[in-house]
Amino acid sequence: MLDLSKPVVMGILNCTPDSFYDGQQKQKRDDVVYVERMIAEGATIIDIGGQSTRPGAIRMDADAEWLRIRELLSYVRRLFPDVFISCDTFYASVAQRALDHGADIINDISFGKIDDQLLNIVARYKAPYVLMHMQGEPSTMQLNPEYTDVVDEVYTFLLHAKQRLQELGITEVIIDPGFGFGKSVAHNYSLLKHLPVFRLLGLPILVGLSRKRMITNILNITPVDALNGTTALNMLALQQGASVLRVHDVKEAIQTIKLRNAFDAAV
Repeated sequence: MLDLSKPVVMGILNCTPDSFYDGQQKQKRDDVVYVERMIAEGATIIDIGGQSTRPGAIRMDADAEWLRIRELLSYVRRLFPDVFISCDTFYASVAQRALDHGADIINDISFGKIDDQLLNIVARYKAPYVLMHMQGEPSTMQLNPEYTDVVDEVYTFLLHAKQRLQELGITEVIIDPGFGFGKSVAHNYSLLKHLPVFRLLGLPILVGLSRKRMITNILNITPVDALNGTTALNMLALQQGASVLRVHDVKEAIQTIKLRNAFDAAV
């Protein structure tokens, strides 16, 4: 069982050439070496995805997505039996094949709205599920995101979605407010500031802030230069009750958690 009584790190492994950050780095790295390094640095979860969900991304089909991740997923499962593997997908067929090949968790940005069979697969396998809020879909979500009250609307969505998952028998749920998924920079900071509100749902909270526009737009930098900003926001997220940090840079996230733990232990 995944123990989230203390914060953990989820390392991002994008098997894509067009992700907003990893896509720029992919030609410079060996994925096998990269995943080995993330695990050595302390990642509890490796989140493997074969489809870019950056703003404006064009959707690829399920078979092509699976071809991108199957060999690496099998490799991680075989060589690292103790690491938790998350499959980042919104396709039921990819989720099923990933679970059959040793994945532990399904991380779905869509709450089953893109493929209405996905939640049935999660329920059938009794797999832990990352429930994320997204306004719109990747190709359109950042065109003009609007909310009357972003915190209230995201909370209400997650509350109703949690109830629906319980009806389906999906009981191991991690919630993700969906930073950058149909939100402006101001919306993202409102969600981060009011993150304790989401603790009322009684579920672990995952935050994915790594190198995103809420950092680069404020600091007028590119994602390549956004590690320091990521670390700063991850510390704020931990202070606000985050249980899982989803990051590109595992070592720095682990260091952030260790410093936070030392602060909490001080008398």
